[in-house]
Amino acid sequence: MSSLLCCSTAMCVAIFLLQLRSFGVSLSHPYRIIHLPGQPNVEFNHFSGYVNVDDKNNKALFFYFVEAQQDSVSKPLVLWLNGGPGCSSIGVGAFSENGPFRPKGEGLVRNQFSWNTEANMLYLESPIGVGFSYSTDTSSYGGVNDKITARDNLIFLQNWFVQFPQYRNRSLFIVGESYAGHYVPQLAELMLQFNKKEKLFNLKGIALGNPVLEFSADFNSRAEFFWSHGLISDLTYKMFTSVCNYSRYVREYYNGAVSPVCSSVMSQVSTETSRFVDKYDVTLDVCISSVFSQTKILNPKQVTETIDVCVEDETVNYLNRKDVQSALHARLVGVQRWTPCSNVLDYDLHDLEIPTITVVGKLVKAGIPVLVYSGDQDSVIPLTGSRTLVHQLAKELRMNTTVPYRVWFQKQQVGGWTQVYGNILSFATVRGASHEAPFSQPERSLVLFKSFLEGRPLPEEF
Repeated sequence: MSSLLCCSTAMCVAIFLLQLRSFGVSLSHPYRIIHLPGQPNVEFNHFSGYVNVDDKNNKALFFYFVEAQQDSVSKPLVLWLNGGPGCSSIGVGAFSENGPFRPKGEGLVRNQFSWNTEANMLYLESPIGVGFSYSTDTSSYGGVNDKITARDNLIFLQNWFVQFPQYRNRSLFIVGESYAGHYVPQLAELMLQFNKKEKLFNLKGIALGNPVLEFSADFNSRAEFFWSHGLISDLTYKMFTSVCNYSRYVREYYNGAVSPVCSSVMSQVSTETSRFVDKYDVTLDVCISSVFSQTKILNPKQVTETIDVCVEDETVNYLNRKDVQSALHARLVGVQRWTPCSNVLDYDLHDLEIPTITVVGKLVKAGIPVLVYSGDQDSVIPLTGSRTLVHQLAKELRMNTTVPYRVWFQKQQVGGWTQVYGNILSFATVRGASHEAPFSQPERSLVLFKSFLEGRPLPEEF
C-alpha cells in the first residue's frame, strides 16, 4: 500500500501539491489563467500577464505562456515573435496560427496542430505599444527601432525567468516570422553576448518563417515570383526589374517621395496582379482576415486600402471582450481597442534596410542551428529570395551541403522541399503555405517544427 493511501486527506493534498511544485507547476502562480471564456477543458496550464522592462518609463510587455500538453518538464521552451513591425504574437501567432485555441463564435475550439504538443510556447507582444503591451509614457512609442526592441526583449526574458525559474536552464528556441527576421537574430545575438558575462540563456536554435533578412534580395524577388506565377506580363516584369524594382519603390515610399516612374510601374503591377488576389497567398481567395495585416508594412501600396474581410474577425472580437481581458490579466492602456497591429507604435522603418542575414551568419559560426522556412505561395517575402540568401551565406561560410535539395513529406503528401548545409544551416519550403505558414498549412508546419526542435532532417519518406 502506498504512503499516499494511508495518510489523512489534508496530508494527501499537501503531498500532492508538493509533487506538483516539484514538476514546476504552481496552482497559485499569479500569472496562471484559471479559465478563458468559452475555453474547452485542457490538460495543460497556461499563463499570461505583464513583465516590466523599464521601471523609469513604466514599460510593460504582455505575454501568453502555454505549457506543453504532455510532459512539459522535459519539453523545450520556445519564444514566438510575430513581425510587422508592430503586430501581435498573441492575436496573430497564438490565436490564429500555432496556439492551442482558435476563437469560434462565443468561445474557443482546440487547435489539433498546436505547437504546444511539442514545446512550452511563450508568445510575446513586442515591441512596446503592440497589443496589450504598453507604456504610461507615450513618448516610448516614438522612434522605436531594432536595437530598442532587442534590448527590451532581452530584459523581458531575464525578468520572465524570475517569475518562472524552472525554465531558466531549459533548452530555448526562438521562432518568428516576417519582420521577426530582424527581431529574432538580433535578440539571439544579444543572448550570446549576455552569456559571456552570465550563463542564463540555453539557446539551442532559431527558426525564421518568410523572414525579412536582406532588403534588396527579399523585396526584389517579388517580380520574379509574380511573373513565374502568371500574375504579371513579360513587359511589366521587364519594367519591374529594370525601370523601378520593388526595393526602390519601398525606399521612396517611406521617404515620402515616390518618383513618377516608380508610381507608373507600380500602378501597372497593381492593375495586373489585381486587388482580387491576396499577395500573401496567391492561391487564397480574396476573403481574408486581419491575420494577414502584419505584412502591410512590407506591402506599403496597400497600407491605405481597406482589407476585404468576408467573415467576422473572431480573434479581434474575442480579445476585445472585457471578460476575456480579465481572464488574461490584461488591460488596455491609452487605446480604446486591442488591434492585431499597433496604431500607436512609430517604428523606425529605415531599419528595414539593415541586413540581418549577417547576424544569422554570426549565429551559425557560434554554433547556433538556424532554419529559414518559406510558405511557397507568399509573394510578399518569396521563397526565391530567402533560398538565395541562405545559399549565399553557406557559400560565404564555406559550408558543404549535408542534405541535398529534396522533397520532404507530411504523411503521404509532399510537405515541401529542403536543403541543409553543415548540419546547422537549413532551408525549407512549406508546400501550399502562405506568409503565415502555420495558419494556412498547420499540419505541415507542425511536422517542420517538430523536426527543427529535434535537430533532425525533415522526413524523406512516408
